[in-house]
Amino acid sequence: MTLTRWIATPSGFPWRRSFLASHVLHDGGRALGWALMALLLWDAVRPFVAGPSRAERARAIGVVLADLLLVPALKRFSATSCPWDLAAFGGRAAYVPHWLPGVSDGGPGHCFPSGHAVAAFAFFGVYFLWRHHRPQGALALLAAVLGLGLVFGWAQWVRGAHFISHTLWSAWLCWVIAALAARVWPVTLRTAKVLPAAATLQPAP
Repeated sequence: MTLTRWIATPSGFPWRRSFLASHVLHDGGRALGWALMALLLWDAVRPFVAGPSRAERARAIGVVLADLLLVPALKRFSATSCPWDLAAFGGRAAYVPHWLPGVSDGGPGHCFPSGHAVAAFAFFGVYFLWRHHRPQGALALLAAVLGLGLVFGWAQWVRGAHFISHTLWSAWLCWVIAALAARVWPVTLRTAKVLPAAATLQPAP
């Protein structure tokens, strides 16, 4: 709430309808998320590079979909309203901390945790898919997913759609789902079998 007062006024959020935050990072971010999902689906059918099995890639897609469905579902049942709905910023709702579940703030609710940031954070599961086969690439992917999710969260924060904490909660939830799935269905590292040198020698004539 304190940080949000830095970017808001009593009449609202100046960045709410900005081209960068509203169109590029919100609408464009959503399209990017679905484009990445399409790439994952294609990779599961026709793998781009050797590594995890098709079944393991399919399970990773399932984890991504679980994030994309579960976190927005929590948001749908949340009584927490968006910052732009609060009386402090030109709305009519009272501020109620989101750690008081079920307590109505007098507004429309349905605003916790952040749904848009999940368009990036949902892909944490892809890190667990590749972390043993391509560790450096997986870490780079993890950093990109985390960074993109925070950028999406920033866009929603300056628009007044979410508090920063909403984005951090979404990141944590997506990470927990991906980590639990990796624990239940670990990816098997496949290495080529190499015969001992002695076994490859031909006996002398």
